[in-house]
Amino acid sequence: MYGRIGSSYRKRPCEENKAAFRQAVEHGPPPGVLAFDGATAVGWCQVTPRDAVPWLDRLWQLKRVDDAPVWSCLYVRKAYRRQGITSHLIAAALQAARRANAPALEAYPFDADVSPSASGSGYASTFARAGFRVVARRMPARPIMRYDFQHNADDGV
Repeated sequence: MYGRIGSSYRKRPCEENKAAFRQAVEHGPPPGVLAFDGATAVGWCQVTPRDAVPWLDRLWQLKRVDDAPVWSCLYVRKAYRRQGITSHLIAAALQAARRANAPALEAYPFDADVSPSASGSGYASTFARAGFRVVARRMPARPIMRYDFQHNADDGV
């Protein structure tokens, strides 16, 4: 629920957050895709209209680039990073967004060429290999990247 309500997530009882998330799953739009290692969730990618994730607009680094009705996308548990999970989550997110007729999918990874910081939100190079393009860069190490389904279809991607 953090992605949907921001830091107030930490101020609410667990039961209230679980109930709100259950309602989001049942009434849509779907909240995203998960990656599992057995029964353990090791990664998650938000795949829902950006309007369902209003806390993004509270961060100056991630404010909307334009009025495009993008869907927002990623978090991988620390112990499971650098194992290809991000690539699998991106592929599943693109598939889910395409099925839902989303016009574009947006991501907020780190650029490892600029900062060696560890990233639970993935690296820009991984998203670039999947066909995402940088659409804004308000911080050197944190590009806003987008996969535009129409543009990529025109390119044969």
